[in-house]
Amino acid sequence: MHRRRYRSALVALGALASLLVPTVVAAPPAAAAPSGTKTVIANLFEWNWPSVASECTNVLGPKGYGYVQVSPPQEHVRGNQWWVAYQPVSYRIESRKGTRAQFQSMVNTCHAAGVKVIVDTVINHMSGQDAGGTGWAGSSYGHYNYPGIYQSQDFHYCGTSGNEITSYYDRWQVQNCELVNLSDLKTESDYVRSRIAAYMNDLLSLGVDGFRLDASKHMPAADIAAIKGKLSRSAYIVQEVIYGAGEPIGPGEYTGNGDVHEFRYGKDLARMFNNERLAYLRNFGEAWGYLPNSKAAVFVDNHDTQRDVGGVLTYKNGRTYALANAFMLAWPYGSKTVQSSYTFSNRDAGPPSDANNKTLNTTCFSGWECEHRWQVIANMVGFHNATQGAGVSNWYDNGYQHIAFSRTGKGYLSVNDENFAINGRSYYAGLPAGRYCDVIHGTFSNGSCSGPVITVDSAGWFAANIPAHDAVAIHVGAKLS
Repeated sequence: MHRRRYRSALVALGALASLLVPTVVAAPPAAAAPSGTKTVIANLFEWNWPSVASECTNVLGPKGYGYVQVSPPQEHVRGNQWWVAYQPVSYRIESRKGTRAQFQSMVNTCHAAGVKVIVDTVINHMSGQDAGGTGWAGSSYGHYNYPGIYQSQDFHYCGTSGNEITSYYDRWQVQNCELVNLSDLKTESDYVRSRIAAYMNDLLSLGVDGFRLDASKHMPAADIAAIKGKLSRSAYIVQEVIYGAGEPIGPGEYTGNGDVHEFRYGKDLARMFNNERLAYLRNFGEAWGYLPNSKAAVFVDNHDTQRDVGGVLTYKNGRTYALANAFMLAWPYGSKTVQSSYTFSNRDAGPPSDANNKTLNTTCFSGWECEHRWQVIANMVGFHNATQGAGVSNWYDNGYQHIAFSRTGKGYLSVNDENFAINGRSYYAGLPAGRYCDVIHGTFSNGSCSGPVITVDSAGWFAANIPAHDAVAIHVGAKLS
């Protein structure tokens, strides 16, 4: 849950002559998951459980995604906005996205496809409804009363107007006052910690592999550590901690618990593409003051930041968004998450739903944007997997918006975000001689390429013409026989 509430503005994409978008990767028949290390996360934001299961089988597994992140599965308040899922009223696995049985089936199906499951987990707070009411699955609740779970003594009352956070420069307020009226749990209480851990252990019993901890900044790192200590088995942990310049609470405090979202990454990447120079990305990562590589979780946008106005690149930026994701998936910093959205023009708008606000099955490009299927993004997941562990070498830039680099001995990416084509240039890839599929413009399958083929000579060079706002990418996993 983002700490701020933003207005959204619909940005016209314009005509997209490039193959970058909206070319779609068709759902191939079910196949065994690729071998090797797979760490890219697809955030299927607000997808229902049958649709997630189908996507694991037909797209995520075959394309090499290692994880799927699913939206909060617990019972929540009623409504059609996206944020109702971030207002729990009980820990029952019953929501507008599906039943407990459907959730269990989804986890099993994803595992069979070689895809692990991360759950977006809301543990900092309960609902933000002053009057209370009845939740999605029929549970009654009040703002500070959740029968059988929490009573008034289990919440913080910080003494500010409306118990609201009034200053993000006051550590105590940020971690003891309410975030947009959401009843703030007393996570220093062993009882509260035990209830939260019981919910997470229930999810673990269903086979869940990891947790995204929503609003982690609003809980002391020690409280999260104590909750983690009550889990029945180990699980991947990634924490939402938004960096704020000059604020007393920083993301670095939370690295002892697991990975932490590096929110500066997407904002700075957008700034380089929109206003500054891609040439500056030569040392993108820790040298920019970011979290350590081994603890950083990065994304071009997520469900919160894409509702900002101009702060990050989103699907509404079309080809530039695709190029930014291609860079992220090729560049060796942090664990990567690809956002998969539904189309929206109102920042509060929920996913495609029926008259009762039950989430509809996903139909890509019919209300659902499905960026994880865009040809560039989906194919660059394969690039990421093929180049795991390789360093960066052979960096080139023209001082402005044309960059290129190798993942040493395994892959090569050249991005031209200039307003003009770069023609007649040769690139030193340092790859074995042979013919490679340009995975930006074609898909490699069964030893052949559906798009252009790049020939690397015996000295490791190749020639290519790159149109404006376009790219070329080759890797050893897409080498033609």
